[in-house]
Amino acid sequence: MRPILAALAMLIATPVLAQGARPITDRSEFVQLVQGRNLTRLGISLNVTGDGRITGSAMGRDVSGTWEWNGGYFCRVLKWGGKVIDSYNCQAVQLEGAALRFTSNKGAGDTAKLRLQ
Repeated sequence: MRPILAALAMLIATPVLAQGARPITDRSEFVQLVQGRNLTRLGISLNVTGDGRITGSAMGRDVSGTWEWNGGYFCRVLKWGGKVIDSYNCQAVQLEGAALRFTSNKGAGDTAKLRLQ
């Protein structure tokens, strides 16, 4: 269960900026990238809306949450199956090909890469 929570919390090891990744620091650019698309990885499909909502599923359970853009970072709270799995956390976002890489703790923590589909 811990790996599932880690993936949902967007905390997968490797706190290094991936080669070829381009930082996203503007809210409108971020919204343009995610609008009408899903963020996916094995067993996870999330929809991040321009009005600050996160919906989807992971490992057969509903995911919900809220987000805001604060100081160039994607800041969010997530619930998995109704339980808060990660409190407010601001993450650096990078565009890497057809995926977004989220790095927790304002870019100083762990990362997760989710495909844009």
